[in-house]
Amino acid sequence: MMNAIFSLPRTVWLLGLVSLFNDAASELVYAILPLYIAMMAGPGAMGIIEGVAEATGSLFKLFSGVLSDRMDSAKGLVVFGYGVAALAKPLMAFAHSWPFLLVLRFSDRVGKGLRTSPRDAMLAMSVEREKRGLAFGFHRSMDNAGAVAGPLLASLLLARHVPLRHVLLWSGFLGVIVVGLVLFLKEPPRSPARKAEFVWNLEGFPGAFRRYLLVLAIFTLGNSSNMFLLLRAKDLGLADYQVPLLWALVSFSAMLFSTPLSALSDRIGRSRLIISGWIVYGLFYALMGFDGNAFLLWPLFAFYGLFMAATEGAEKAYVADFSPPALLGTAYGWFNLVTGFMLLPASLLFGAFWQGIGYQSAFAFSALCSLLAAFLMKYWVK
Repeated sequence: MMNAIFSLPRTVWLLGLVSLFNDAASELVYAILPLYIAMMAGPGAMGIIEGVAEATGSLFKLFSGVLSDRMDSAKGLVVFGYGVAALAKPLMAFAHSWPFLLVLRFSDRVGKGLRTSPRDAMLAMSVEREKRGLAFGFHRSMDNAGAVAGPLLASLLLARHVPLRHVLLWSGFLGVIVVGLVLFLKEPPRSPARKAEFVWNLEGFPGAFRRYLLVLAIFTLGNSSNMFLLLRAKDLGLADYQVPLLWALVSFSAMLFSTPLSALSDRIGRSRLIISGWIVYGLFYALMGFDGNAFLLWPLFAFYGLFMAATEGAEKAYVADFSPPALLGTAYGWFNLVTGFMLLPASLLFGAFWQGIGYQSAFAFSALCSLLAAFLMKYWVK
């Protein structure tokens, strides 16, 4: 396994380092954002902020994906996208109302939208089909390593009684490192036949890819913002400084298992791994609907990291398996659009269920969506 990892191309390694530092900045913010929003509003506002920001930003993922199939270089989109996000995060420290926080969160997600699809296409083009699971798994491991470092830094600062607004400013330093690294990216060779007319629909893609996107939409309808998990953990008695540590545990679990599990999809097939991950997700959400001791959150959230490890890399590698080389950016644009845009109704529904009926109904709905998606993935998507 280690020999295979070290043999990965320079582009894969550099994109991994970029994701490590970028996710450290993102998760530093993400881990404390529920506490920050709680100072201004409640779960309903959190659902609006996360849903609108993610869903609207996801439209840019399709646009950037289609555009990257037409351009000689996608590097400009990647650099600009990381730059916008690097600027938006520290500015959240100056937000004094949740609508202003929504604007900055939206800007951060627009930056992610502009870079994600071109970056995923670059990763897929950097390796042969037989190593896609390994490449995407390694990238997710590096990303999750940053997701461990970010919350740990946030927890350390909170334990030292650093104000929330000052903690947010630390993300700006990490953003500078990200932009500096991404400037050294070198794109892999591209297909000479890739310059075709703009394709905004799914023409040219197999029917199985369309069914895959629909099943992803069903799963994502129950996959609301992870901030609700952190809010639930706090309700169960977790101290403020422990909330970032809990999310760091999730990322640590995903970091350890993303590379080997995604590489496993190169041998046993992507769908088997994805289905297993979705079942784990359903069990986790069902258990989160019950009251219990806060101590049980630690093994439970480590279990949740297995879902992320099994699905994040495999889902993206599966997209490349379906896609013509000339439409790779467009394929990732549609994948990221579906998984991002569905977060709006998912977060709005989850917030409405929680605030209107109770948290039990919200977690039960998410569990049912994941199990339905797993069933359809096995018997409908071929």
